[in-house]
Amino acid sequence: MTERLVPGDLAPTFSLPNADGGTTSLADFAGRKVILFFYPAAMTPGCTKQACDFRDSLPSLQAAGYAVVGLSPDPVAKLEKFVARDGLNYPLLSDEDHAVALSYAAWGEKKNYGKTYQGLIRSTIVVDEAGEVAVAQYNIRATGHVAKLHRDLKIAAA
Repeated sequence: MTERLVPGDLAPTFSLPNADGGTTSLADFAGRKVILFFYPAAMTPGCTKQACDFRDSLPSLQAAGYAVVGLSPDPVAKLEKFVARDGLNYPLLSDEDHAVALSYAAWGEKKNYGKTYQGLIRSTIVVDEAGEVAVAQYNIRATGHVAKLHRDLKIAAA
């Protein structure tokens, strides 16, 4: 597993297919702040809660200068359904081979019901205008995470 990112690290670059049928790159956000959130599986209860929290909080995050991008190992077709079903208003990216998740240390060993396996570690990385990691949070909880992020970034909730 890649060593976890810490504030001050240069954010790994990436270019991935998005739910709109195009490609989104970290370079698309050059000079802007961006919140990258890694989630395990579209349309599951926890991931839906987290995605909808970001959707509902997007105006306050954007007002504070942040873009939001979700990344998961789901194929583009599933992400398209997720966007349509829940009205998600920010890019969702497909990282099917886990390469980007690995580079951000968001892919690794997990334990569930006594079993150990490799999977996506729910994580949020905030990248600043210079392309450096400003915040790196791993093993986060889906519920309440966006509110915590507002507090951590000192952003007033909408």
